[in-house]
Amino acid sequence: MVFPVIGSAAPEFSLSDQDGTEVTLGSLRGRWAVFYFYPKDDTPGCTKEACNFRDNHAAIQAAGATVLGVSGDTAAAHRKFAEKHSLPFQLLVDEGNGVARAFGAWGTKNMYGKTYEGIIRSTFVINPDGKIAKVWPKVKPDAHGAEVLAWLKEHAS
Repeated sequence: MVFPVIGSAAPEFSLSDQDGTEVTLGSLRGRWAVFYFYPKDDTPGCTKEACNFRDNHAAIQAAGATVLGVSGDTAAAHRKFAEKHSLPFQLLVDEGNGVARAFGAWGTKNMYGKTYEGIIRSTFVINPDGKIAKVWPKVKPDAHGAEVLAWLKEHAS
């Protein structure tokens, strides 16, 4: 797993959200974007992280940023997750995890002594010019939205 270097161009992507709306790197130009990768809809850690982003969403938007969650789940699973937890931001479908791989958010994981490949919970801030401005390579889900907000307040104004 190799994450993009701060200051480098963000990997190009084209993904659909839970409602079928296409989001591309180009569509994000001119504004800050918080691109967070998470393993699976409606699992304990992912729910904590998504709800923390939800709870900080208005302030993140006020700081000039768009929040985008990304996982390999289906649009239907994303829709159900977003509705269940009142998530006000887009969840992008990364079928086959190609975008996760491009961002370095895919790799070997260990759980209960078992090794497997999967999404590495990580977050990237993309600046208005489409460049990587910040990388969190390992995320603690409980307060990550607040952590991202604090960074944005300091750097995105």
